[in-house]
Amino acid sequence: MSILVPIASFVTTFLVIWLLIPHLSKTGIVGKDMHKPGRPEVPEMGGLGIVTGFVVGVLLAIALRTFFIYRYDVDLVILLAVLTTVLIIALIGILDDLFEMSQGVKALLPLLAALPLMAVYAGPTYITIPLLGRIEFGVLYALIVLPIGITGAANAVNMLAGFNGLEVGMGMIAMASLAVIAATIGATTSLILLLAGLGALGATLYYNWYPAKILIGDVGTLSIGAILAAAVIVGKFQTAGVIIIIPYFLDFVMKAINGFPSRGWWGELQGDKLYCPTSRPVSLCQLIMKLTGGIRERDLVLTLMAIEVVFGGIAIGLYARI
Repeated sequence: MSILVPIASFVTTFLVIWLLIPHLSKTGIVGKDMHKPGRPEVPEMGGLGIVTGFVVGVLLAIALRTFFIYRYDVDLVILLAVLTTVLIIALIGILDDLFEMSQGVKALLPLLAALPLMAVYAGPTYITIPLLGRIEFGVLYALIVLPIGITGAANAVNMLAGFNGLEVGMGMIAMASLAVIAATIGATTSLILLLAGLGALGATLYYNWYPAKILIGDVGTLSIGAILAAAVIVGKFQTAGVIIIIPYFLDFVMKAINGFPSRGWWGELQGDKLYCPTSRPVSLCQLIMKLTGGIRERDLVLTLMAIEVVFGGIAIGLYARI
């Protein structure tokens, strides 16, 4: 099962994106690659491939559990609830990619996607915080903490984006780190979700890496965040999720301080390097541009992926001692 699920997700996503690229170009569903000379138009909404691959991977796991000899400990109701949540998130992303919803609406709509998990009361009723211990929420966990977790993660991944390979690369590291934790503590249901996500992102990275042949769009970024949040909630290792999301949170704080700019968040291309266009960085990416005195787009993405590796390692180390 642990091998078949990511393989199915990988193959499905690879084929779907391969088919999507010419179709999206033909129908004019494209986005500007902001950090290339002339800002060329690149097919967008590649996240459809991520969602399709993820769904196929999870459905394969369900089929193996239901019809064949793989009798691993997994909650089929929870898996179906997560599938519904991710599909709702994907629909929100599609609508935003096509119609450009306002930031306020886009930020709140993912609350609706949490409803399936709220309905099955997924996860515990408490959060364990290092040094502080367990904080009990009771029924408020499902009504408040769970939807905030789904919405926060989806929007956080959606904000730290806009560079070739960034969202997919960081998402892969986050999912891989959480998959190690899920395997360590025996959270099989979460492990299935993370392996399905990993396979899909692995295939997407081939097309999205610099120079990108396709952009994943909001349908991709929101879905990555939803998968991460659902996995830690279902697996009851929320502390790891909090650690993993720290780089995204830092970017969120910087953008919040600067009023969540809809423009001017990108870098200024000079030669083959990106520079912070103002004296005051408005995002984590611009901060790195500022500190390095200019950096190539690929190196910027690798730097952020390395940062995510550090936090992933911290999360794994924490749970390895538990």
